[in-house]
Amino acid sequence: MSVLYAMCVPHPPLIIPEIGQGEEKTISNTIQSYESIMKYVSTLPIETVIVISPHAIAYSDYIHISPGIHASGDFSQFHAGNVRIEVDYDTELVKKITQSAKKHQIFAGTLGKDDDLDHGTMIPLYFLNKYLKDYRVVRIGISGLSPLTHYRFGQCIKEVAGDKNVLLIASGDLSHRLKEDGPYGYKEEGPLFDHDIITAWKNSDFMRFLTFDPIFTEAAAECGLRSFQIMAGALDQKKIKTNFYSYEGPFGVGYGICGFEICGEDLTRDIGNQYEKKMQEEVKKIKEHEDGYVKLARTTIEHYVREKVEIIPEVTKEMKRRAGVFVSIHEEGRLRGCIGTFMPVQDNIALEIVHNAISACSEDPRFDPITEEELDNLIISVDILGEIEQVEDISTLDPHIYGIIVSHGSKRGLLLPDLEGVDTVTDQIQIACHKAGIHEGEKIKIERFKVIRHD
Repeated sequence: MSVLYAMCVPHPPLIIPEIGQGEEKTISNTIQSYESIMKYVSTLPIETVIVISPHAIAYSDYIHISPGIHASGDFSQFHAGNVRIEVDYDTELVKKITQSAKKHQIFAGTLGKDDDLDHGTMIPLYFLNKYLKDYRVVRIGISGLSPLTHYRFGQCIKEVAGDKNVLLIASGDLSHRLKEDGPYGYKEEGPLFDHDIITAWKNSDFMRFLTFDPIFTEAAAECGLRSFQIMAGALDQKKIKTNFYSYEGPFGVGYGICGFEICGEDLTRDIGNQYEKKMQEEVKKIKEHEDGYVKLARTTIEHYVREKVEIIPEVTKEMKRRAGVFVSIHEEGRLRGCIGTFMPVQDNIALEIVHNAISACSEDPRFDPITEEELDNLIISVDILGEIEQVEDISTLDPHIYGIIVSHGSKRGLLLPDLEGVDTVTDQIQIACHKAGIHEGEKIKIERFKVIRHD
């Protein structure tokens, strides 16, 4: 039967009476919705519950599936250790999901450490256990991988869950920036994010889960989006009936509950393929207007990824001079690699681009090397650095015009200009210091430079 029902639910600890101590009554709509949706799914012949939790073990480059046979956890970190949840894992389904992910070249599985159940897993099960007892669990974390990768991993779940009756729970709060007195304060992106998610839920618009700007979602301090992306993939090409229950955010965090009933097949809802095609069409349009600097970087990257060989560039008149160069690679709106030199180390700009493009696609320590399958999805930019000037007064800085280099002893950090989300000099200096490992209060030297950006 595969997935019989899916839901998006929040996980506020204070919803547990032993934790809330009466404060849980403030979110009574969420409690009533939890009771209603769990009571409903208990009427279905559920055998396995897959819980996707942002608070399970998470890696930047790997989707973790909890290993083992049995797991337990309690709410002692919230001073309610007497409330305990125990589960038996569906080891057969875990194995099948892991094998499917490997087949589709998705970095996912049971490698890495195991831990106790997290509150993002336990809170949904706390309500489910009131109505359903005899089931096994698969617990899945999220990762720093792309939205499409999370969706494709959801498709792996769909592929192998055919002989199980599965309930899929995508655990996740919405924005944490709804109120000034909330945990992260207020930002206008907070309510906007929650509105967009609720609208997407009501319309079964799973494409929206893939298309959020990462700068926007970071500003919104969201929690559940990647859980929702995996859920969407598990419902790929399924006809969906939406059951929206409630939304509220009295504590500055958005709590929404929505269920999705699977009503058959709908081949037009191949959201992952549609999104990938749309993304590739956008990249194709961008490539048509790339100048010689970006074309050289792209050619270098494509050739190196396919052949593991460095190209010998044609040195045009514009590239004969020497300058520092940064090559940046983005995929699905997210940084995928960025390496540069603020002072030239090669004989000309062309060679500087070649060497830094290879490093950006294969040696950036923050990311795995770029694969051949990704090449059609990459957006590339090249920054040519100008003269570096000493800064005596920070009033002469402008993060939209000047990049900066901060240094303290041997520590040095660089930040390019005109970056999304970096709007003040203070932000620019703090980020550059953080990159350099310079601590607050340490005396710093600041230099500035302009760049010519080619994208």
